[in-house]
Amino acid sequence: MPTAPVADQLRLLDVQDADLRIQQARHKRDHLPVHAQLAELSAQDTVLDDEAIARGAEVTDLRREVTKAEDDVQTVRARADRDRARLESGSSSAKDLQALQGELELLERRQSNLEDVELEVMERLEAAEAEHERVKAQREDLTKRVRELEHERNVTVRSLDAEIEQTEAERAAAAEGLDAALLALYERVRGQNGGIGAALLRGSTCGGCHMTLNPSDREAIERAAPEHVVRCEECGTILVRKAAQ
Repeated sequence: MPTAPVADQLRLLDVQDADLRIQQARHKRDHLPVHAQLAELSAQDTVLDDEAIARGAEVTDLRREVTKAEDDVQTVRARADRDRARLESGSSSAKDLQALQGELELLERRQSNLEDVELEVMERLEAAEAEHERVKAQREDLTKRVRELEHERNVTVRSLDAEIEQTEAERAAAAEGLDAALLALYERVRGQNGGIGAALLRGSTCGGCHMTLNPSDREAIERAAPEHVVRCEECGTILVRKAAQ
Protein backbone atom coordinates (compact mmCIF):
# COMPACT_ATOMS: atom_id res chain seq x y z
CA MET A 1 0.00 0.00 0.00
CA PRO A 2 1.57 3.32 -1.06
CA THR A 3 2.02 6.08 1.44
CA ALA A 4 1.90 9.87 1.34
CA PRO A 5 1.87 12.60 3.97
CA VAL A 6 -1.54 13.12 5.53
CA ALA A 7 -1.41 16.84 4.69
CA ASP A 8 -0.77 15.98 1.04
CA GLN A 9 -3.75 13.65 0.96
CA LEU A 10 -5.94 16.41 2.34
CA ARG A 11 -4.61 18.92 -0.18
CA LEU A 12 -5.39 16.44 -2.92
CA LEU A 13 -9.06 17.22 -2.31
CA ASP A 14 -8.35 20.87 -3.15
CA VAL A 15 -6.67 19.75 -6.36
CA GLN A 16 -9.65 17.55 -7.17
CA ASP A 17 -12.08 20.37 -6.47
CA ALA A 18 -10.16 22.68 -8.82
CA ASP A 19 -9.96 20.01 -11.51
CA LEU A 20 -13.70 19.43 -11.36
CA ARG A 21 -14.42 23.13 -11.61
CA ILE A 22 -12.07 23.41 -14.58
CA GLN A 23 -13.70 20.40 -16.22
CA GLN A 24 -17.18 21.78 -15.66
CA ALA A 25 -16.25 25.23 -16.98
CA ARG A 26 -14.68 23.74 -20.10
CA HIS A 27 -17.72 21.56 -20.70
CA LYS A 28 -20.00 24.56 -20.25
CA ARG A 29 -17.83 26.63 -22.63
CA ASP A 30 -17.85 23.90 -25.27
CA HIS A 31 -21.58 23.17 -24.98
CA LEU A 32 -23.10 26.62 -24.74
CA PRO A 33 -26.62 26.71 -26.24
CA VAL A 34 -25.43 29.55 -28.47
CA HIS A 35 -23.16 27.12 -30.31
CA ALA A 36 -26.19 25.10 -31.45
CA GLN A 37 -28.07 28.29 -32.30
CA LEU A 38 -25.22 29.52 -34.47
CA ALA A 39 -24.96 26.14 -36.20
CA GLU A 40 -28.69 26.24 -36.95
CA LEU A 41 -28.45 29.79 -38.28
CA SER A 42 -25.49 28.77 -40.43
CA ALA A 43 -27.60 26.01 -41.98
CA GLN A 44 -30.44 28.46 -42.57
CA ASP A 45 -28.02 30.91 -44.17
CA THR A 46 -26.83 28.21 -46.57
CA VAL A 47 -30.41 27.57 -47.64
CA LEU A 48 -31.12 31.28 -48.02
CA ASP A 49 -27.90 31.79 -49.96
CA ASP A 50 -28.91 29.09 -52.43
CA GLU A 51 -32.37 30.62 -52.70
CA ALA A 52 -30.93 34.12 -53.21
CA ILE A 53 -28.72 32.83 -56.02
CA ALA A 54 -31.69 31.10 -57.66
CA ARG A 55 -33.90 34.19 -57.29
CA GLY A 56 -31.14 36.41 -58.64
CA ALA A 57 -30.72 34.17 -61.68
CA GLU A 58 -34.48 34.26 -62.25
CA VAL A 59 -34.47 38.07 -62.11
CA THR A 60 -31.58 38.21 -64.59
CA ASP A 61 -33.38 35.88 -67.01
CA LEU A 62 -36.62 37.84 -66.76
CA ARG A 63 -34.82 41.13 -67.35
CA ARG A 64 -33.44 39.65 -70.55
CA GLU A 65 -36.96 38.58 -71.49
CA VAL A 66 -38.26 42.08 -70.82
CA THR A 67 -35.49 43.58 -72.96
CA LYS A 68 -36.31 41.17 -75.80
CA ALA A 69 -40.05 41.90 -75.49
CA GLU A 70 -39.34 45.65 -75.56
CA ASP A 71 -37.12 45.21 -78.63
CA ASP A 72 -39.78 43.14 -80.38
CA VAL A 73 -42.44 45.77 -79.68
CA GLN A 74 -40.11 48.53 -80.81
CA THR A 75 -39.27 46.70 -84.05
CA VAL A 76 -42.96 46.22 -84.92
CA ARG A 77 -43.78 49.79 -83.88
CA ALA A 78 -40.99 51.18 -86.07
CA ARG A 79 -42.21 49.10 -89.03
CA ALA A 80 -45.78 50.30 -88.45
CA ASP A 81 -44.61 53.92 -88.24
CA ARG A 82 -42.83 53.58 -91.59
CA ASP A 83 -45.89 52.01 -93.21
CA ARG A 84 -48.13 54.66 -91.72
CA ALA A 85 -45.89 57.44 -93.05
CA ARG A 86 -45.91 55.92 -96.54
CA LEU A 87 -49.66 55.48 -96.37
CA GLU A 88 -50.18 59.08 -95.29
CA SER A 89 -47.88 60.41 -97.99
CA GLY A 90 -50.12 58.97 -100.74
CA SER A 91 -47.13 58.66 -103.03
CA SER A 92 -47.67 54.97 -103.75
CA SER A 93 -50.11 53.36 -106.15
CA ALA A 94 -53.60 52.40 -105.03
CA LYS A 95 -52.57 48.74 -104.97
CA ASP A 96 -49.52 49.46 -102.85
CA LEU A 97 -51.53 51.65 -100.54
CA GLN A 98 -54.06 48.85 -100.08
CA ALA A 99 -51.25 46.42 -99.31
CA LEU A 100 -49.75 48.87 -96.85
CA GLN A 101 -53.10 49.24 -95.12
CA GLY A 102 -53.40 45.46 -94.76
CA GLU A 103 -49.85 45.16 -93.43
CA LEU A 104 -50.43 48.01 -91.02
CA GLU A 105 -53.46 46.26 -89.59
CA LEU A 106 -51.41 43.08 -89.12
CA LEU A 107 -48.61 45.05 -87.47
CA GLU A 108 -51.02 46.72 -85.10
CA ARG A 109 -52.39 43.35 -84.01
CA ARG A 110 -48.86 42.00 -83.73
CA GLN A 111 -47.84 45.02 -81.65
CA SER A 112 -50.81 44.56 -79.36
CA ASN A 113 -49.94 40.89 -78.81
CA LEU A 114 -46.30 41.72 -78.16
CA GLU A 115 -47.26 44.45 -75.72
CA ASP A 116 -49.38 41.91 -73.85
CA VAL A 117 -46.36 39.59 -73.71
CA GLU A 118 -44.19 42.49 -72.56
CA LEU A 119 -46.64 43.38 -69.77
CA GLU A 120 -46.87 39.76 -68.63
CA VAL A 121 -43.08 39.41 -68.48
CA MET A 122 -42.74 42.73 -66.65
CA GLU A 123 -45.27 41.56 -64.06
CA ARG A 124 -43.31 38.32 -63.58
CA LEU A 125 -40.11 40.36 -63.25
CA GLU A 126 -41.69 42.60 -60.65
CA ALA A 127 -42.80 39.56 -58.62
CA ALA A 128 -39.37 37.92 -58.96
CA GLU A 129 -37.59 41.10 -57.87
CA ALA A 130 -39.87 41.37 -54.84
CA GLU A 131 -39.14 37.75 -53.93
CA HIS A 132 -35.41 38.33 -54.40
CA GLU A 133 -35.55 41.35 -52.09
CA ARG A 134 -37.49 39.33 -49.53
CA VAL A 135 -34.80 36.64 -49.46
CA LYS A 136 -32.04 39.27 -49.26
CA ALA A 137 -33.84 40.93 -46.35
CA GLN A 138 -34.12 37.58 -44.58
CA ARG A 139 -30.37 37.04 -45.00
CA GLU A 140 -29.66 40.52 -43.64
CA ASP A 141 -31.83 39.84 -40.59
CA LEU A 142 -30.14 36.47 -40.12
CA THR A 143 -26.69 38.04 -40.42
CA LYS A 144 -27.62 40.60 -37.79
CA ARG A 145 -28.84 37.84 -35.47
CA VAL A 146 -25.63 35.87 -36.03
CA ARG A 147 -23.54 38.90 -35.06
CA GLU A 148 -25.58 39.34 -31.90
CA LEU A 149 -25.17 35.68 -30.95
CA GLU A 150 -21.46 35.72 -31.77
CA HIS A 151 -21.03 38.70 -29.46
CA GLU A 152 -22.99 36.90 -26.74
CA ARG A 153 -20.87 33.77 -27.27
CA ASN A 154 -17.60 35.69 -27.19
CA VAL A 155 -18.51 37.49 -23.98
CA THR A 156 -19.49 34.22 -22.29
CA VAL A 157 -16.43 32.36 -23.56
CA ARG A 158 -14.10 35.12 -22.36
CA SER A 159 -15.73 34.97 -18.93
CA LEU A 160 -15.39 31.19 -18.77
CA ASP A 161 -11.80 31.34 -20.01
CA ALA A 162 -10.99 33.81 -17.24
CA GLU A 163 -12.69 31.50 -14.72
CA ILE A 164 -10.69 28.54 -16.02
CA GLU A 165 -7.44 30.52 -15.87
CA GLN A 166 -8.13 31.56 -12.28
CA THR A 167 -9.04 28.01 -11.25
CA GLU A 168 -5.94 26.64 -12.97
CA ALA A 169 -3.87 29.02 -10.85
CA GLU A 170 -5.64 27.77 -7.73
CA ARG A 171 -5.04 24.19 -8.85
CA ALA A 172 -1.34 24.85 -9.41
CA ALA A 173 -1.05 26.34 -5.91
CA ALA A 174 -2.86 23.38 -4.36
CA ALA A 175 -0.67 20.86 -6.22
CA GLU A 176 2.62 22.63 -5.55
CA GLY A 177 4.94 20.45 -3.50
CA LEU A 178 2.54 17.49 -3.32
CA ASP A 179 4.05 14.03 -3.05
CA ALA A 180 4.98 13.16 -6.66
CA ALA A 181 3.87 9.53 -6.47
CA LEU A 182 0.52 10.53 -4.92
CA LEU A 183 -0.07 13.13 -7.60
CA ALA A 184 0.86 10.68 -10.37
CA LEU A 185 -1.56 8.09 -8.95
CA TYR A 186 -4.27 10.72 -8.73
CA GLU A 187 -3.77 11.75 -12.36
CA ARG A 188 -3.91 8.13 -13.52
CA VAL A 189 -7.08 7.37 -11.57
CA ARG A 190 -8.69 10.63 -12.66
CA GLY A 191 -8.05 9.76 -16.29
CA GLN A 192 -9.74 6.39 -15.82
CA ASN A 193 -12.71 7.70 -13.82
CA GLY A 194 -13.92 10.54 -15.97
CA GLY A 195 -12.23 13.24 -13.92
CA ILE A 196 -12.60 11.80 -10.39
CA GLY A 197 -9.27 10.81 -8.88
CA ALA A 198 -9.76 11.53 -5.18
CA ALA A 199 -12.75 11.89 -2.90
CA LEU A 200 -13.60 12.17 0.76
CA LEU A 201 -14.66 8.99 2.51
CA ARG A 202 -17.93 9.82 4.24
CA GLY A 203 -18.60 7.14 6.82
CA SER A 204 -18.74 4.01 4.69
CA THR A 205 -19.56 5.80 1.43
CA CYS A 206 -17.07 6.54 -1.33
CA GLY A 207 -17.33 10.17 -2.38
CA GLY A 208 -16.30 9.19 -5.90
CA CYS A 209 -18.76 6.48 -6.95
CA HIS A 210 -21.12 6.95 -3.95
CA MET A 211 -21.12 3.22 -3.30
CA THR A 212 -21.20 1.90 0.25
CA LEU A 213 -18.07 -0.02 1.13
CA ASN A 214 -18.53 -3.56 2.31
CA PRO A 215 -17.66 -4.17 6.00
CA SER A 216 -14.35 -5.92 5.29
CA ASP A 217 -13.11 -3.10 3.05
CA ARG A 218 -14.24 -0.53 5.59
CA GLU A 219 -12.44 -2.41 8.36
CA ALA A 220 -9.23 -2.64 6.31
CA ILE A 221 -9.31 1.11 5.71
CA GLU A 222 -9.87 1.84 9.38
CA ARG A 223 -6.87 -0.33 10.30
CA ALA A 224 -4.61 1.40 7.73
CA ALA A 225 -2.19 3.97 9.05
CA PRO A 226 -3.11 7.63 8.30
CA GLU A 227 -0.26 8.01 5.81
CA HIS A 228 -1.36 4.96 3.83
CA VAL A 229 -3.10 5.85 0.59
CA VAL A 230 -6.33 3.86 0.45
CA ARG A 231 -8.62 3.41 -2.52
CA CYS A 232 -12.19 2.43 -3.20
CA GLU A 233 -12.43 -1.21 -4.26
CA GLU A 234 -15.36 -0.35 -6.55
CA CYS A 235 -14.02 2.59 -8.60
CA GLY A 236 -10.37 2.89 -7.59
CA THR A 237 -10.75 6.46 -6.33
CA ILE A 238 -8.20 7.60 -3.75
CA LEU A 239 -10.14 7.90 -0.53
CA VAL A 240 -9.18 10.73 1.81
CA ARG A 241 -10.21 9.79 5.32
CA LYS A 242 -11.69 12.08 7.92
CA ALA A 243 -9.26 10.51 10.37
CA ALA A 244 -6.49 12.12 8.34
CA GLN A 245 -7.90 15.46 9.38
